Amino acid sequence: MENEPLMDDALKGAVSSLYRAEGRHYHNLAHVEAMLALAADYRELLSDPEAVEAAIWFHDAIYDSKAKDNETQSADLARRELSGRADAARLDRVMAMIAATVTHDLPHFEDAAATRDAAFFLDMDLSILGAAPNAFDAYEQAVRREYGWVEEPMWRAGRGAVLRNFLGRPHIFHTEEFRQRFGPPARLNLLRSLERLDAIR
Repeated sequence: MENEPLMDDALKGAVSSLYRAEGRHYHNLAHVEAMLALAADYRELLSDPEAVEAAIWFHDAIYDSKAKDNETQSADLARRELSGRADAARLDRVMAMIAATVTHDLPHFEDAAATRDAAFFLDMDLSILGAAPNAFDAYEQAVRREYGWVEEPMWRAGRGAVLRNFLGRPHIFHTEEFRQRFGPPARLNLLRSLERLDAIR
């Protein structure tokens, strides 16, 4: 277990196939690859980069826009696939990071280094909010396609509530690094998106 990587090529291949499922317009392999690129950018600041990368691989492995337990199912899949590759404490950290993507609130760890890893992981997941306007707009259109079954008034209300929740927080991102890099453009993107939603009503 000590020398075996958490994510070997065979496991990455198996998980990749889940992200290629039909109907994944945003929560697909490109999203995972974007997060992995950010994990590489900040690797020296991570205490357990392999655990963060495993959480990235599994966090949206199970995704059904009509379901309400995607994160729990994804965490359970991670536990099954990674058992034997990680000790219980490390596996618990990976699962807690995945579960935290429900609200993007920071999970509570006694280990400050694990908490910081989780903060980077959650910030990586939300980095699209601070992307260039055209990339952010493409993301919003892709998510809307994933929820194509939701009627427009209900979509606008739900999406507006999500955006207002993030805007109402003191900081959208947990780490100072992401606040500086993505914070200001994220607020502009979210405000612009809300203006569009309100204009349609």
